[in-house]
This record gives sequence, C-alpha cells and structure tokens, in this order.
Amino acid sequence: MPIVSPIPLNPLADGRQSDRAMLVRRGVQRLLIEMGAVAIPELPLATGRRADLVALTRRGDIWIVEIKSSVEDFRADRKWPEYRLWCDRFFFATHPGVPEAIFPGECGFILSDGYGAEMLREAPEHRLPAATRKALTLRIARAGAARLTAAEMAGVAIPTPDGPALDGEGE
Repeated sequence: MPIVSPIPLNPLADGRQSDRAMLVRRGVQRLLIEMGAVAIPELPLATGRRADLVALTRRGDIWIVEIKSSVEDFRADRKWPEYRLWCDRFFFATHPGVPEAIFPGECGFILSDGYGAEMLREAPEHRLPAATRKALTLRIARAGAARLTAAEMAGVAIPTPDGPALDGEGE
C-alpha cells in the first residue's frame, strides 16, 4: 500500500475556506435544499473566478451565493460584480456577526447561523442569455459528476437525493 495516495481523503473539501465561512455555507446549503434547489460549492467559472456556491433551482434558474465571513472579507472583495454575469440572481450570505447594512441593496441577502439560514432580501432577477445558461449548466453538471466520481473512488459516503448514502462500494 502506498504511503501517499493520489486521491485526497475527502475530495469534497478543498481546505481554502475558514471555519466560519464553512458554517455559513452549511446553513445556506440547508436553506437551498429546503427550497428545492441543489448547490455546488467552489465552482470555477469560465473567467477563472471561483463562485462560493452556485445553485440550480427546480425551474433551472442559476443563483450565485457569495459568502462573506467578516466585514474585512467583504471590503477586500472587488470581484463580486463579475459574478452577476453568470447567474439569474446574486446573493450575499453571512452570519449574525456581520451587519447587513454593508451589503449592496441591489443584491439578495441571506443570513446563516450554520444550522440553517434565512433569506432576508430577495435578489433581483437578471436573466442569463441562453448560450451562457447552457454553458454554465454543463459546467455545473460536469463539476458535480467529477466530484461524485472522486468521492466514490476515495470511499466517501455520498448522500443521494432519493435514498440512503452510497459508500463508494456500490449501494
């Protein structure tokens, strides 16, 4: 057995996010699931930027949620306006320690405590062009399939939408 494995222990975690950002993400993901949407974290876009969460709703709408773990995190971020070109709705998400007032009013706002989240401000809709929607939907599908494959190969239990988790060894 090799000492170093080419497959990470958990390919679904990349380790770049702070613990606080991960708590916000978990609450937002739970909210999106309750709403009937699915989300993929840390999705690279065609521009090379990486969106914190990209959600696909039941209707096929694409939302991007940008997670901010502190006031400083928000102030240092100058790239968020670019994400609007890649979604039908754009949201900021944070935790109760970050004031809502710092976030632009023309974006949606989600407050997360790590166990759940609440959408405090709906995001205005700006529909994606058809070609962008198709390309992004394909990107979401390919990234999701690649991550699922990597997790199965690493033996990570995979939750399924309609049943028990797969253990990487089959059902």
